[in-house]
Amino acid sequence: MIVDTQQTHERRTYLDHVLEHWHEDQDAEALVQGAQRLTRAQARRRLFRLGHALRGQGLVPGDGVGLFLANRVDSVLVQLAVHLIGCRVVFLPPEPGPGELAALVEQSKARAVVTDPLFARRAAAAAGRSAHAPVLLSLGPCEEQCADLLALAAECPPVRPEGVPAAGADESVTVLYTGGTLGRPKLASHSHRLYDALVDLTRSTSEDSGPGAFLTAHPAPAPARAPGSVPAPGPVTAPDRHRVLAATLLTHGSGHLTAIQALVTGSVLVVLPEFEPGSALEVLREERITAVMFVPPMLYALLDHPRCTPGALPALRRVVVGGAASSPARLQQAVAVLGPVLSQGYGQSEALGITAFGAEELASEAARRPELWRSCGRAISDTEIEIRGEDGTEPLPAKRVGEVCVRGKSVMLGYYEDPERTAEALHGGWLRTGDMGYLDDEGHLYLVDRAKDIIVTGSTSDNVYSRVLEDFLLTLPGVRNAAALGVPDEEYGEAVQVFLATADGADVDPRAVGEAVRAELGELYTPRRTVLLDRLPTTKVGKVDKKALRAAWTEAGPDK
Repeated sequence: MIVDTQQTHERRTYLDHVLEHWHEDQDAEALVQGAQRLTRAQARRRLFRLGHALRGQGLVPGDGVGLFLANRVDSVLVQLAVHLIGCRVVFLPPEPGPGELAALVEQSKARAVVTDPLFARRAAAAAGRSAHAPVLLSLGPCEEQCADLLALAAECPPVRPEGVPAAGADESVTVLYTGGTLGRPKLASHSHRLYDALVDLTRSTSEDSGPGAFLTAHPAPAPARAPGSVPAPGPVTAPDRHRVLAATLLTHGSGHLTAIQALVTGSVLVVLPEFEPGSALEVLREERITAVMFVPPMLYALLDHPRCTPGALPALRRVVVGGAASSPARLQQAVAVLGPVLSQGYGQSEALGITAFGAEELASEAARRPELWRSCGRAISDTEIEIRGEDGTEPLPAKRVGEVCVRGKSVMLGYYEDPERTAEALHGGWLRTGDMGYLDDEGHLYLVDRAKDIIVTGSTSDNVYSRVLEDFLLTLPGVRNAAALGVPDEEYGEAVQVFLATADGADVDPRAVGEAVRAELGELYTPRRTVLLDRLPTTKVGKVDKKALRAAWTEAGPDK
């Protein structure tokens, strides 16, 4: 019998909490993806083997390892294995073109790139353009010239690698891609402080510490089942053990956050390979998912599915919505269909946790104050928020719109290998988020736009906040999703243009849309043009892709 060796650490990390759970009740499920179901003991042993296999490629503590991965169980374990051996996780997202992907690998100084076989050709091209000549590894066999990491791991011992020094408090351990111009990505660098804060918050029992942002805290009462409905067949699990669905990309901040929250609390993590509303509903029901995080377009698509009805998901206790602005009308629809399980969270790659709105508070307070549906909650524990003016230094009073600035443990160290843009974003420990919003008298944060998405138009060059307009558009009959853009205009510099995804069979009149906007929000917000689409394009992480909409408009021209 092989006994797992334990290491002595100067400081405990989130991995120690994960492994504590995986040493208990070892036959219980830990990781699930379709027919692949790993117990805690199996997950632990596979993690250790992957750690040894990565070490066998010459990696040493502090080295960067790029992860260009799809949603699968082994993707979760590889990310853990990189941290297990003291290396730096560099998440490589699917959106960038080949030039930007190559620049990301180069700038992050990745010594190795682990790719999904589906992405192997792109990964090989990016690695080949890097002066660092990273080792290319694949999660399974592929046609490119790269080693099969899973095959290498199968030959390694299932014991924890020894001799890993503890990372320093200010040492980069995770790098998240935040976008940027071609050849100059923005890489948000985080230390173990982020994970320490996450562990503290997920283990907290205080509602005031922001459980709405954390999927496994304080489950709400189960929504009532529809008359005559019966529980769906599914896995047997302890009644107090959460089953968390990772529906967004694991290499994105939202998916990473979901996975870590689940694992540090001993929950079962179920991985959804790709989001499609019908299959997502099936997994939510059959796996008896108790908690999930969606970006807004995912939630909207789920609500629009004909099988998403009250009582359809009797196990569901928590739905966190984050990653982009949410429509108050859609949020209220979600509560009507799913029950009082809805939470909101706000964060970004530079600060994964900023605010939270717990399901219990949202359900009780919004009935008294309907405006709270537009809020993304209050600052989580150990996080401060200020709304600042144009110079980024002077705090503004309550209800004044300005830039959201935050300080706390979840804030990044800076942009990796980019002191110039770090200096622009961080001032005295405060992060300038680039989001515009305001605080009410009770500290609830309301976001109105990204600074770069504000539309400046009209004879007085006033601000049109795209979120305000989009929220209203989503209240109109037949509108399933909406996006507002500023497009070039000879007279006013920019003009408002909206794109609407309409429901099947809906008769939406663009002229009536404009009249409704004028009546509710005024002339300034009235769109110059309204485009009707079957659906809005989305990025790989599920957000509405305004870049694609803007590019399509530019290519077609304003009169086409």
